[in-house]
Amino acid sequence: MALTTPEPAAPLAGLRVALFSGNYNYVRDGANQALNRLVGYLLRQGAAVRVYAPKVENPAFEATGDLIGVPALAIPGRAEYRVPMALSPRVRRDLAAFAPQVVHVASPDFAAHRAVSWARRRGLPILASVHTRFETYPRYYNMAFLEPVLEAMLRRFYRRCDALVAPSESMAQVLRDQRMNYDIDIWSRGVDREIFNPGRRDLDWRRSLGIGDDDVVVGFLGRLVMEKGLDVFSDTIDQLVRRGVAHKVLVIGEGPARDWFTARLPQAVFAGFQGGADLGRAVASMDVLFNPSITETFGNVTLEAMACGVPVVAAAATGSQSLVDDHVSGRLITPGAVRQFAEALRCYAEDPALRAKHGAAGEERSLEFSWDRINQAVADTYLRLIRQKRARMAGG
Repeated sequence: MALTTPEPAAPLAGLRVALFSGNYNYVRDGANQALNRLVGYLLRQGAAVRVYAPKVENPAFEATGDLIGVPALAIPGRAEYRVPMALSPRVRRDLAAFAPQVVHVASPDFAAHRAVSWARRRGLPILASVHTRFETYPRYYNMAFLEPVLEAMLRRFYRRCDALVAPSESMAQVLRDQRMNYDIDIWSRGVDREIFNPGRRDLDWRRSLGIGDDDVVVGFLGRLVMEKGLDVFSDTIDQLVRRGVAHKVLVIGEGPARDWFTARLPQAVFAGFQGGADLGRAVASMDVLFNPSITETFGNVTLEAMACGVPVVAAAATGSQSLVDDHVSGRLITPGAVRQFAEALRCYAEDPALRAKHGAAGEERSLEFSWDRINQAVADTYLRLIRQKRARMAGG
């Protein structure tokens, strides 16, 4: 049974939030869509929000709220992404005129460091939201030796903030273990059930892609970048082929590693980027979602598949392990364990009753995720930090 959306726990009229993000709308991903939903919710509740992030000429989608551009440079080799470099005099004037009561930083970039310093000098509370495991990225580019250095840099950044919010309890525990901060709340993720539900399954659409009604579709959903585990996905599919397991691979998404992935999986169906109702149709038309990534802090794609009644085979890592109940709504496998991933996929491919049972359990679990309830938790954290900061200042 779905949980009802509660009334806001505290009035937000008069609340002023300055939000800093490295990517608010120029490339679409789960993190920035969550930020836009949060801003939309805060505005509807009467808060004022000012967003500071890089601007581009043709963003992936329209920004929610007021977006102020910050100076940024393209990342070498990944030019679609920008690194905010500083708070220019223009941005500082705008920030001072806005006079926020709380500063929210959503990525540990150079501009966010400056924003944290700006807020600390003025005695303003600072909340950091953690959206991805940046410290794991170097291992996908043959630079794993940099992980301890990057982790230390992140620790310094997050400890200068008053509190963190993480999208799952599993990620919050990782942050505690890494000693990033000890005031950590949960800002989970929601799912739009108008878009993601089993009724979106479309056999005609599958046929248009050359997928038969009886074909078992193993789906991939996400940006086509190496840190999403494309190598593990490909190696696992090789194992299925060697074992003679009948299946079709459906890839939903675009990204700089598409050519590599296409060459690696020449028999896969690449449907490209899908959005809105088309995305819901694509996910519901899978038979099992395979998500080997360990970089997500939540796993939006996992929740979207669950809402569509699709069982999930995922890495037992942050995010998915807070969503998937192993052997109930899917399988959680040791990260990188290709043979175990293949065995889990084989079981689903050869047992339609198991797919249906685990898919139904996942859909039931997905009903717990309401966007308004989730975003109110962030608003409550803002208000708590403001109260605590004022109390400390009043106490001398």
